[in-house]
Amino acid sequence: MTRLLVTASHRSEYPKPIAFQAGTRLTVGQRYEGSQGWEDWFLCSTPGQEDGWVPLQVLEFIDEKTAVARESYTARELDVDVGDVLESTRMLNGWVWCMRMRDAASGWVPLNNVQEHARSQG
Repeated sequence: MTRLLVTASHRSEYPKPIAFQAGTRLTVGQRYEGSQGWEDWFLCSTPGQEDGWVPLQVLEFIDEKTAVARESYTARELDVDVGDVLESTRMLNGWVWCMRMRDAASGWVPLNNVQEHARSQG
């Protein structure tokens, strides 16, 4: 785990993030294209949920528009403010999965919004 310091606030634009278990069949839509440099994210859907962005590493393609999840996944983003301290456990395609130290909330944060934070000596 790496300790991170939030250098730019982030707010999720997706109040109902897609979440699924390993083995879930997904319909794969557009590939993300934007100026942020977040490569290899695909807009996916599964019955009963809103569409959500899924990293390529989670997808096992059956054909061009269908995939099966290689692992359980949630697209939940973590709302963070400048100065928040996070523990990260996974980095994927310009995003990092984090737990906020003050309340143990977890989710994805853009990698550009954080920097490595030295642990205090004590």
